[in-house]
Amino acid sequence: MTIDAFPVEHVPDDSARLERLHARLEDAAVGEAAPDVHFRVVDSPLGALFVAATEQGVVRLAFELEDAEAVQQQLADRIGPRVLRAPRRLDPVARWLDAYFAGAAAPFDGPIDLRLARGFRLQVLQHLQQVAYGRRISYGALAAAAGNPGAVRATGTACATNPLPLLIPCHRVVRSDGTIGAYRGGTEAKVRLLALEAPPA
Repeated sequence: MTIDAFPVEHVPDDSARLERLHARLEDAAVGEAAPDVHFRVVDSPLGALFVAATEQGVVRLAFELEDAEAVQQQLADRIGPRVLRAPRRLDPVARWLDAYFAGAAAPFDGPIDLRLARGFRLQVLQHLQQVAYGRRISYGALAAAAGNPGAVRATGTACATNPLPLLIPCHRVVRSDGTIGAYRGGTEAKVRLLALEAPPA
């Protein structure tokens, strides 16, 4: 269930008033009334980014090429049915994304919720958080860092299913021959992100 607006018949045709009403709903959604997941959409050079969080931290970032409705349904199925559009609660993530695309190298230091990853995939993501801005690591080296050097394919799957791309920088993982490999946001997005982080010539 997505909690996003009052029934149409009770809301005047006034977008500013609707936003004020939604802000009141957002303010009231605390404590026992807090949603299971809150989300917003952030504009970026890669297109619209869907960002969602729980009370524990940011739980999902999805690219425009992913189906936002399907992502919301997955979150409702796996975390809880109360899903609320709450842009202001995700302002810190939006500010970090704006700074990142403007060239800031600082990693995201806000709380994250990694409940959507388990087992070896979770281990891979935890090690991936240590790969610094502008650096690259091979799938094999990441597999070894995560404790299983032979699990190169599983490491690739962990990157491909990373629920928090950009915040956990799976775009910095490349093939051992230096080619960039696949990416959840599309190959073009990965090329652009690596170029963004490349040192000046």
